[in-house]
Amino acid sequence: MATLRVLARVALPSTTRGRFGAAVGVPGRLLSTTTAGAKPLPMFSMEGKVCLVTGAARGLGYEFCRAFVSSGCTSLAVLDLVEADARASAEELKTYAKEFNGDTELNAVGIECDVSSEVSVQNAFADTLKTFGRVDAVVASAGIVHNHSAFDYPVDRLKRLYDINVHGAFFTAREAAKAMIPQGGGAVVLIASMSANIVNVPQLQTPYNASKAAVKHMASSLAVEWAKQGVRVNVLSPGYMQTKLLKTVLSHDTELKKTWESLTPMGRLGNPEDLAGAIVYLCSDASKFMTGSEIRVDGGYCSV
Repeated sequence: MATLRVLARVALPSTTRGRFGAAVGVPGRLLSTTTAGAKPLPMFSMEGKVCLVTGAARGLGYEFCRAFVSSGCTSLAVLDLVEADARASAEELKTYAKEFNGDTELNAVGIECDVSSEVSVQNAFADTLKTFGRVDAVVASAGIVHNHSAFDYPVDRLKRLYDINVHGAFFTAREAAKAMIPQGGGAVVLIASMSANIVNVPQLQTPYNASKAAVKHMASSLAVEWAKQGVRVNVLSPGYMQTKLLKTVLSHDTELKKTWESLTPMGRLGNPEDLAGAIVYLCSDASKFMTGSEIRVDGGYCSV
């Protein structure tokens, strides 16, 4: 019987040595600790792909960028509302690429983009294509959330939320498809939420939940519309993820954190890096026969 070899890629301190030899690197770097000859499936590699992420200056969008860099991406467009923030994050990602792999020269550009504006999204894609000539993987990560009762929800905030979460996802996906179809295809991932499938408690956020449900069905519809033209559209739906912002919020409301943990079967909140494998899978050739689907990374929340 053939022996099954598994590639273990884990975050280790810089001084850690693997069981089968030296495993030296920077803290948090993914390191191989397996026998010689074991290799990851090449279809999971992002090498040679041009990636674009909206809402990428911080939060989950930034983590998606790190995941792409860790998987071999060397051409990356970092889009965010404030150009200075996007550029700063692009420079941080270049540093991360060198720490992760000293031989990696990451070409990352920070681009201003207000996803609620069709013209702004069009200009951001034009800048990306001018820089890289193509775009292979696009992640619509920009989004906002407010907590108000349905009766008290301010109308201006309601409109802003839908402009960013729903219209922004649509504008991003459409510009991605316009660029991808002439080149033979590509992968688009819309970031929804477990809130597309359940009602969060105890916080009140009906418009947000509805916006993410819209994004989920939007992806299915676009996937069918563009399937024969080589553009795959899928959804990644995170559960409660401990971004820096959420950690700050929960530090002032420990009871809410306990409530969310108790409602999650795994008994904990997610870490942003828990999404890395899923986003790389959806944007790489590993999922080349997958479109119109959703991956939930929620610690089992939607299962109960």
